[in-house]
Order: sequence, then structure tokens, then C-alpha cells
Amino acid sequence: MRLIARALLSLALLVAGLGAGLLIAGRVNSPTNPPAVAPPAPDPVAADPSAVSQQVTAPAPGGSATSWPDFSHVAGQVVSGVVNISSVQIVRRPNSPFADDPFFRYFFGDDVFGMRERRSASLGSGVLISPGGYIVTNSHVVGPNAQASEVTVALFDKREVPGSLVGTDPTTDIALLKIDAKALPTVPWGDSNRLQVGEWVLAIGSPFQLSQTVTAGIVSATGRANVGFAEYEDFIQTDAAINPGNSGGALINVHGELVGINTGIFSQSGGYQGIGFAVPSILARRVVEDLMKFGEVRRGTIVGIDPYTMTPQIAEQLELARATGVLVARISTESPAYEAGMRGGDVIVEFNGQPIADLPQLFRLVSDAAVGSRATLGVLRGSRTVDLKVPISAAARGRQ
Repeated sequence: MRLIARALLSLALLVAGLGAGLLIAGRVNSPTNPPAVAPPAPDPVAADPSAVSQQVTAPAPGGSATSWPDFSHVAGQVVSGVVNISSVQIVRRPNSPFADDPFFRYFFGDDVFGMRERRSASLGSGVLISPGGYIVTNSHVVGPNAQASEVTVALFDKREVPGSLVGTDPTTDIALLKIDAKALPTVPWGDSNRLQVGEWVLAIGSPFQLSQTVTAGIVSATGRANVGFAEYEDFIQTDAAINPGNSGGALINVHGELVGINTGIFSQSGGYQGIGFAVPSILARRVVEDLMKFGEVRRGTIVGIDPYTMTPQIAEQLELARATGVLVARISTESPAYEAGMRGGDVIVEFNGQPIADLPQLFRLVSDAAVGSRATLGVLRGSRTVDLKVPISAAARGRQ
């Protein structure tokens, strides 16, 4: 009997052990508990071989994996289309120890001790936009006296060729050069109007004479104005590293397209601090097309008015609800704008149906308007809004 009882007890323990084992295995493979290792994510490059921005999987803290953008394909496509530019000018200065004293110069002039000449050099970058050798860069790269500059362009293959000036537009800080060469690699134009804040961009140029340097960042903001680099300001702001020598270089989107011309940085040290600015490609392309056709940029203006950006103090004095728009402080009684009905004290709040926030915005819209056309301006006059048809005149020719 004892043997039978022991046998039955052993059998019961065996059955219980098998049941427990099945229960544990069932919990491990239960649908309510996902596998410890997730299935691999689809490869975006394999799914779209034409994609120019790839993803690289790198280890992250804790042993997991994360994806980082890989811009090697984009950089390889466009880096050869960015060149190094050096400009040398002969600058004449008074040969006097008081050359910088305005009091002395007012009474005695600049040439009391004669004049001396010195060579002034500047370095920067440029972007090839045509196989025949057209290069877009910044106006300040070729210097204030651009017509007298000796420009040398260093190409991707180490060749150095002389460059000639087609035209320059200091208002936007854009210049166009031409070199005698053929079948050159180019960077295609992109649409800067489609840029989104947070989008990846690459800055390519020659900082500190380090040719074809590529840095990456994002679009920090668009439509930046009042930064003090140019009269016409509508900048793309980026945190891609931009340093001295990057001026005139390319700002590239992830499709390898030119979306901006790197122009300047905000810095208290003189070096990169994460705030750089680029002229949008839409603006740069329009300037380049005018320089090619006319040797200058043709832009519009409203003649005879003295405009100011509205401030809270002025708005309070005029009993306005919002401090937006542009105040017409003075107006010439002989101007076309006066003949169209505009008066001093008017506040311009719309231009062809587009709300006006400040003077830089109005300046950009007027500049881009067709010369000879009439713009519809909405102005606040007291408590009422008046629509005026104001003629757009040709702006005075700037420095070329």
C-alpha cells in the first residue's frame, strides 16, 4: 500500500510540474506581453532608393537604438558646386595721422598730407548656378568698390581662375560673378518659400579658408528682418555652423537644392554661436536674373513719403487699437502718392490685400511690385479705413 501511495504521489507531483511549466511558457508567449525584441523597422533607404537623406542607426544610452540623419549623399551631390572667392582692392586713404579725426578733416580736407594706397583683401564663398560659370555670392565678399576688385575663384578641382563682376546689389547683399569655364558642376535652385521651421539644412562654404566645409543644422526661423545686414532683409535663420569665410556660400535642403545664400552671423565673439542668416533663394534668384538682364536690380518705390514703423507710443497718441502698420510721417505735396490721395498721418495697414506689420515688410512688398503698376494701399485715417491706388515708381539706382 505504501508503494502504491508513493507512486500516486510522484505522479501527482509530475502532473503539477508540467502544468506550471505550461503556464509560465504561456505567459511568456501571451499576446498581452510583447516580445522582448521588437521586429526591425523598415529601412527608409531600401524603401525609397532615390531618397537623398538617409538614416543611420546608432547605439543610444541604455543599449537601445536611435536614428540619425545621414547627409553624405546630399553633400556629395552639391559640394563641388561651391567655390572659394578671394577679392583684392586698392584702397586710397589719407596719409595723415589725423585721418580718422572728423574735426581735422572738416577744416583741412583729406589730402593735406597726400594720399596713400593699400591693398584690402576679403575672402568668402560662392555658388555655381550655371555650367557656363555664373557664380552668386554676397556683395560684401567682392568689396564696397566691386568694380575695382581683382577677384580670384578657386574651384573644386583646385584650379584658380579670374572672375569678372556682372553686377552687385548692396540692398540685398547679393553679387553675381562670371568665370571663363565650361561644364562646371552646379547647385540647382530650390524654393525657399517651402522651408519649414525645424527642417534640416546644410551650410557649405569656406570658413577660415577651409574649402568645401559642410555643417548641418535646422531652419530656426524665416522672414527675419531688422538684423542690420542689409537694407532689404528677409532672412532665413539657421543654427547650422556659419563662420567668417562662409559668406556667399550655399544653404542646402535635404534634396540637394539651393535654398539660401549664407550672409552673416550674430555673434559676440566673432565666431559661431548658433545664429546664422541666409538670403532666401527666391530673393537671390530674382536679383540674379535682373543682374543678368540689366546689370542692376530694378525695384519699385513710393515716391515722396517719409514712413516709420508704428510703435505703441505713436498708436496711443493716434488712439489706435494696435501698434501695427507704417505711419506716413510726412509727404510731398508734389508726389504721385499725394495726388493719389495719401496724406501725412495716414497709417498704411494693407498692401494689395496683405496686412502690413512693419516698415521692412512694406519695403519688401513695394520693392517687388512691378514698376509702373498701381498698388492698392489700405490706410487708417482717423477712425476709418481708406483704399488708395498709389503708383509704383522706379527706385533710384543703387551702387552697382
